[in-house]
Amino acid sequence: MADYVQCFPLEEKIEVLLGVEHEKILALGEKMNAVCEDAYMNGYNWEALFQYYLEQNDPDILTDMETDPEAGMYVAYWPLTAENEARAKRFEDIIRALAEDEEALCRLVREHGGEIEWD
Repeated sequence: MADYVQCFPLEEKIEVLLGVEHEKILALGEKMNAVCEDAYMNGYNWEALFQYYLEQNDPDILTDMETDPEAGMYVAYWPLTAENEARAKRFEDIIRALAEDEEALCRLVREHGGEIEWD
């Protein structure tokens, strides 16, 4: 398992954390920026990308979801319930799948970058 994304419960919420400054994620961000100049992949632009992706592919994950992006990280969180734990785990799996299929992710950014509300 890659250590760039983690899903973990806290007292009253469940979080998914993406380490934007992780070596693999930085390299991926550079590739995405090369195909779309607006895709400068800080935490805010990861938020924009994930928002777009989830709206198109798995909008249920957005239910109860809040985010807290920063320059060097992206955090999504939900109130701690069984349903939201399942959403968080699915989101973690989506992030891993996107990060591991760089070609598909870059194609998404190239083909739909104009539809994404970049920071």
